Amino acid sequence: MPESDDEHDWAEALRGNGEAFGRIFDRHRHRMFRHSHRLVAVTADADDIVAIAFLEAWRKADAVRFVDGSMLPWLLVTATNSARNLARSSRRYRAMLDRLPASTHADDRAAQAFDTEAHQALRELSVADQRILTLCVLEDLSEKEAATALGIPVGTVKSRLSRAKARLANSLTAPLTKEASNEQ
Repeated sequence: MPESDDEHDWAEALRGNGEAFGRIFDRHRHRMFRHSHRLVAVTADADDIVAIAFLEAWRKADAVRFVDGSMLPWLLVTATNSARNLARSSRRYRAMLDRLPASTHADDRAAQAFDTEAHQALRELSVADQRILTLCVLEDLSEKEAATALGIPVGTVKSRLSRAKARLANSLTAPLTKEASNEQ
């Protein structure tokens, strides 16, 4: 088996070879970080999501799916799910804070630097739309690879991808259309 084959390294890792797990981590950590950073506004959260995805891989070792010998698609889906869980947890936390008496501290402007309209629009899409867009558009997986990673037919990937792109484009152009009509 080739040295870069995740399936081989994963089997070795499950037999107790820590270096094999390290090779998988080193092989995919940068791409996982870029993917995760697109889904959250704070760099530290992206680091956490990468760690959570690899922890989930170890925790759910039998559930890991490989696409052409790579576990990257499975890790990307897991990272997307972890980002959604983090966002949900953050919303609950902010809602709880909103119920507390108002404080006099200023908002953290650094956290807003990475929160662009495109990031926000992506985060507002459904989980299915986020998965399809991040795998096919942002991570450049083929429709077949995305279908295998998600466990759905290729035709479903194609139709979801088309609809997700349209919804994302609509959410990004809707504010522009509104501004143009207000100027007239």
